[in-house]
Amino acid sequence: MTVLDQQLEVKLEQFITNALAEDIGSGDHTSQACIPADERSKAKLLVKDPGVLAGVEVARRIFHHVDPGSTVSVHLEDGSPISQGDIAFEVECNTQALLKAERLVLNTMQRMSGIATQSNRFYFEVEDLPVKILDTRKTTPLIRFLEKWAVRLGGCHNYRDGLYDWFMIKDNHVEACGSVSKAIEAVAAYQKEKGLNLPLTVEVRNLMELYETMETGMVTRIMFDNFELPLLAEAVATVNKRFETEASGGVNINNIRKVALTGVDYISVGALTHSAVSLDLSLKIVK
Repeated sequence: MTVLDQQLEVKLEQFITNALAEDIGSGDHTSQACIPADERSKAKLLVKDPGVLAGVEVARRIFHHVDPGSTVSVHLEDGSPISQGDIAFEVECNTQALLKAERLVLNTMQRMSGIATQSNRFYFEVEDLPVKILDTRKTTPLIRFLEKWAVRLGGCHNYRDGLYDWFMIKDNHVEACGSVSKAIEAVAAYQKEKGLNLPLTVEVRNLMELYETMETGMVTRIMFDNFELPLLAEAVATVNKRFETEASGGVNINNIRKVALTGVDYISVGALTHSAVSLDLSLKIVK
């Protein structure tokens, strides 16, 4: 992503400002003590783990924030496969500014690259099948937009951004409301009252709830929660394309292909974000 939409631009600027303030506080005293204020340096971003690169565009914005005169020469774009020893980019920047940005750049890129790599592994398992892998809301507070960006770079897809852009009736909603049908009808009434037209996913725990959901209608997608494979295949066949179908719960890298082969349209995987391991990257000044 090289052109950011306006909303993402605002989020990114807020993130950079707040993250730098958290780290710098009253000043980077070590750099101010050791390095002349007008000194400039070049540095390179070294890859130390194989995977999928993510966060290059964020790094570019961070360097520009700390030094509008900085220049970044990109060798590997976001979404590129990377190997140990690769140089992702080189940056020329005011030295004090470079060292202020260093840890924020590395922390962000390592986290995003880990998620992109994890997402790509899941994508690779089903890339020849007509199914889309979705992320979830199991993200790190306040940097969800970065983590979802990384998911896309890895080849998977974003589900809802938050509670505001997609209705999702889950087990707790059903228990609080009294039944699946009551919950669906309540959402339909709420949408009408508020003038909304948002998609609706209903999570079902068994075939009885599936039949109740199909009979009630007014839904976009039916999510099968922790269904065993034979039951999942039966549920997908029962829906028979009347609604979108989604598998969720207990999905991992070892069974995702089997889940996809049931014919489900979507598979949501919390592990894309909550279990991703950061990639090791390093920023080194070069003479």
